[in-house]
Amino acid sequence: MGLFEELKTRCAAEWYSYTEHDFVRQLGAGSLPLESFKHYLAQDYLFLIHFSRAYALAAYKSETVADIRAASTTLARIVDETSMHLRYCESWGFVPEQVEAIPEAKANMAYTRFVLEAGMAGDLLDLCVALAPCVIGYAEIGQVLAAKQHDDHPYRDWIETYSSPDYQDVGRTAVARLDELMTRRGGPGRMTGLTETFCRATRLEADFWQMGLTRTL
Repeated sequence: MGLFEELKTRCAAEWYSYTEHDFVRQLGAGSLPLESFKHYLAQDYLFLIHFSRAYALAAYKSETVADIRAASTTLARIVDETSMHLRYCESWGFVPEQVEAIPEAKANMAYTRFVLEAGMAGDLLDLCVALAPCVIGYAEIGQVLAAKQHDDHPYRDWIETYSSPDYQDVGRTAVARLDELMTRRGGPGRMTGLTETFCRATRLEADFWQMGLTRTL
């Protein structure tokens, strides 16, 4: 069993709450209130800014050119991901400056700062484990929801972004990256700490969905 599957098994309850959250179910069914999706997407745009910083930190924490290249590649893909958010926002009459001026929700702050702190306090493996629920989880969710999309689906663009071959490759690469880093920097003594990090990050992902669903700050 690879590291990601091991962590997901150890945090099965948290993973289920995250990937099967009501926000995800309603999003897939197309019944999610538009105002909830707007609130989520604006916060997710701010979230991706901080995640870009996290991958810049991953480059700083890297010990090899290959590590730096992997971090920079993912960073570029995250920046590209924001284009989908801006397309939605522009269709609602919002320009990027307005989106960036939106107050950051507590759930957003809690999650992004946790990831950055995990990376600052730990090594590259700690940081990648903290990032994994988002990066790999969205690929898993996108693949599941792909079967529910149709031409008139209100959130088709979102589903297509995360079910696309390009993003599925991002997810697979992140899974393989965890295994490679575990081989180099891991060992049985690290599993307790890595599991705690993964479980907490997964809970914070579920909290992010809840924030979007209830439109709270």
